[in-house]
Amino acid sequence: MGEIIYKTLIRFLFLIIIIWLTKNYFDEKLFWILSVLSFYFFLIHPAYLSYQRFIESNRNIVISTLCSSCKHFDKSAILCTKYDKHPTEDFIPCEGTDWEPK
Repeated sequence: MGEIIYKTLIRFLFLIIIIWLTKNYFDEKLFWILSVLSFYFFLIHPAYLSYQRFIESNRNIVISTLCSSCKHFDKSAILCTKYDKHPTEDFIPCEGTDWEPK
C-alpha cells in the first residue's frame, strides 16, 4: 500500500511541475480543463488501478489465512502489527503462537 502512495506522490510532484511550466501556453479556460483531465488520467486513475491490483493480489491472504482472523492483523496493509511483518499464504509471522481472535 505504501508503494501506491509513494508512486502517487512522485506523479503528483511531476504533474504539478509540468502544469506550472505549461500554464502560459494555453488559454485560461483550456488550461483548467487540461489540468483537471491530467490530474484524473495521470494521478487518480493509475492510483485507483494500483489499489485494485493490490486488493486482488492479496484477496487469498485476507480470506483464507489464520492471520486474517487475528486482532493484530491490519487488513488495509496486509500486516501483522505485533511483529510488523507481512503474512503470505505460506508464511505466518507468529507461526500461530500469538494468534488472538478479534
